[in-house]
Amino acid sequence: MSGEPLIKLKNVGCSKAPGQPIFSNVSLTVNAGDVIVLQGKSGSGKTTLLKCFAHLNLYEGEIMYRGKTPQSYGIPNFRTRVLYVPQRPSLLPGTPRDFLNTINKFNSRNPNGGMSGWFTFGQNKQNDDRDRSAEANESDAAHAPIKVGKSWGIAEELWDRSWGNLSGGESQRIALAAAVGLGNAEVLLLDEPTSALDASTSESVENYLLDEVREGKGKLKALIWITHSEEQGRRVGTRFLRITAGGLSEGDEQACV
Repeated sequence: MSGEPLIKLKNVGCSKAPGQPIFSNVSLTVNAGDVIVLQGKSGSGKTTLLKCFAHLNLYEGEIMYRGKTPQSYGIPNFRTRVLYVPQRPSLLPGTPRDFLNTINKFNSRNPNGGMSGWFTFGQNKQNDDRDRSAEANESDAAHAPIKVGKSWGIAEELWDRSWGNLSGGESQRIALAAAVGLGNAEVLLLDEPTSALDASTSESVENYLLDEVREGKGKLKALIWITHSEEQGRRVGTRFLRITAGGLSEGDEQACV
């Protein structure tokens, strides 16, 4: 295993408005194999910090992914590698299958995070063959999240239902299945990912995610996990971080509340 950190934060801060910091001076290294349970009082900035990781919020300081800035990868490409999974994915437009198709088209056209694939449409048979190959790859890639979802009790027809017409538990499982099944993310940023699930389904999801990280067979290397469940935090966590206005402090599972 490489000694290079996956993500490194240095003196990261975020404010509601000038002079109104949510948190400041957050420094952290995330390594392969980490399952970080992120704790803190309501309003302390846990979700805000996750969004900073994914470059979804403006922030001060420095965030590096594998030694490079998010901008050096291209922000859309970076966000498929360091992937934020919201607590309420029903806010997304369209259907889950629409979401899969959009992501897979981006990946097939940008296999290295570049733009060259966007300029192949004007060529002849060679590109026709590439298009057919890309369509086949998109179909295969779209099936992987559906397969994961089935293992968590999500019927395939639910992928064609609008996000707004899914229950909280259905939308959470589908969002997680998409995040894992698409196979791009090295780091998942999980914002109370099982809050709408029953205990049995929640543990099934936990075990799947933990196995992905521990076994190291796929691309997923680390999880950063917000949970308000003391029991869940102790089940999943390898590290326990508490966020306050002054920064981060690290403890052990005995402090998991």
